[in-house]
Amino acid sequence: MTAVAAASGRSATHDVVLEVKGLSVTLRTPRGTVRAVNNISFQAQAGQTLALLGESGCGKSMTAKAIAGLLDPVADVDGGQMILNGQDLATMNARQRRKVAGPQLGIVFQDALTALNPVYKVGTQLGEAFRIHQKLSARQARAKAIELMHRVGIPEPESRVDAYPHQFSGGMRQRILIAMAVALNPSLLIADEPTTALDVTIQAQIMALLKSLREENNLAVVLITHDLAVVAEEADTVAVMYAGNVVETGPVAEVFTNPRHPYTKGLLESVPVDAVRGSTLSSIPGNPPELHNIPSGCVYQSRCPLVQEVCRTTRPELLPVRPLTATDLPAGGSGADVRPAGVVERAAACHFSKELAHV
Repeated sequence: MTAVAAASGRSATHDVVLEVKGLSVTLRTPRGTVRAVNNISFQAQAGQTLALLGESGCGKSMTAKAIAGLLDPVADVDGGQMILNGQDLATMNARQRRKVAGPQLGIVFQDALTALNPVYKVGTQLGEAFRIHQKLSARQARAKAIELMHRVGIPEPESRVDAYPHQFSGGMRQRILIAMAVALNPSLLIADEPTTALDVTIQAQIMALLKSLREENNLAVVLITHDLAVVAEEADTVAVMYAGNVVETGPVAEVFTNPRHPYTKGLLESVPVDAVRGSTLSSIPGNPPELHNIPSGCVYQSRCPLVQEVCRTTRPELLPVRPLTATDLPAGGSGADVRPAGVVERAAACHFSKELAHV
């Protein structure tokens, strides 16, 4: 256990930090009220990264905003629980939420230039958490800001603490956002597409920084992304979202090796691993349903190659799926799950999740 983790009172274990149960979020639109997030459930554990994976518009960022208490005025939590360290965030008022933000929960947004205030020096913005939550003086908060900038790898922080956001590169601004998020050693960090608009080299640096901070502080990280490579490289578990629903969850290695939902399988097959110039790239046909026109059965039915009548009439629940063994796979197949028998850590919302292993 690191000194930081000990000081925060958390042990270096995989205890559940955040448990989301049946979360639903609705949006009020000119065409009526729609459900952007529908009855989703997942867990984030200390010292591990959970990835929320899916296409743009599937509800990933809306889920993050609901957890952080940052929903737009037209959006409402319509049901469910968001239990952070034993407290249900859904039942908290604005004042209680402000006390949680920082000491227990931090969030990194995808657009650092928008998230940072352009008229305040970065040192002032970094020190704000210490002034509000720890009642430090301006001088003490400035010293803490310099310490944070050191911590996230910003060079010459003593001189750059008085600079403004526009005077930093995109990668450095993202480091400042991360520093603000972890300033008070929270137990949960939400990273909403933290590498958007950054080049590949800087992306790798930002992800390496998040990983080191997670290990140093025993953080539970919720990583929101649509990048399969980032999930494969950085995440321990994954929750695949489609049209506001979680359609598959489980350890990343198992989900990517043996997907048990057709959408997950389609995403993985769309990655051009062995593409040849001039060849046709694999893709998922069609488009996700519009929020005001979600089908009554399976949300993926219009794009699914396995669709049958039951898919059109009955929505599948997210239920545990039995780990695959070698005998479940077709002849010559490989990649059976290796967890001990009887330990179920995966779930899929598909009527034919078992049959999918043979496709």
